[in-house]
Amino acid sequence: MSIKSDKWIRRMAAQGMISPFEQGQVREVGGSRIISYGTSSYGYDVRCSNEFKIFTNINSAIVDPKNFDANSFVDVKSDVCIIPPNSFALARTVESFKIPRNVLTVCLGKSTYARCGIIVNVTPLEPEWEGQVTLEFSNTTPLPAKIYANEGVAQMLFFESDEVCETSYADRGGKYQGQQGVTLPKS
Repeated sequence: MSIKSDKWIRRMAAQGMISPFEQGQVREVGGSRIISYGTSSYGYDVRCSNEFKIFTNINSAIVDPKNFDANSFVDVKSDVCIIPPNSFALARTVESFKIPRNVLTVCLGKSTYARCGIIVNVTPLEPEWEGQVTLEFSNTTPLPAKIYANEGVAQMLFFESDEVCETSYADRGGKYQGQQGVTLPKS
């Protein structure tokens, strides 16, 4: 298994693996500096959309992954998301992905956010997974934290195997296959 370079990522994007796709690193928009997104040396920096679900516990709910209460979130559509102290928010990538059958994709947070105590968590994108990626931002600080929509938030790394997997995410009929928008836990 090998990590893939910018040249491989550009070739795969041309085949529909990432859409929309940015050939290089975008660091400025309309004369303003932004947190970068686009193709990097060995990965692709994704953006989050302006659709957020901010966790709240006004109903004193129990967080249960088998029976998640959607009322535990407040929906926000904005260019910024303010995450309360010691809380989290969900968002989705601007980009959609179609992962090849012989590729595993791992997501890591960008250092700009990590240095502010904001952790990005995404589970791996398995072979033949498709859709928009749901992102989780944890604010580990005792202060409110800001996330910027349409700017870079995380980096996808692509690992290509020398053989095709026996059973892909699509073969298993994975419950998050084809997701669009911010997707809550499914049991």
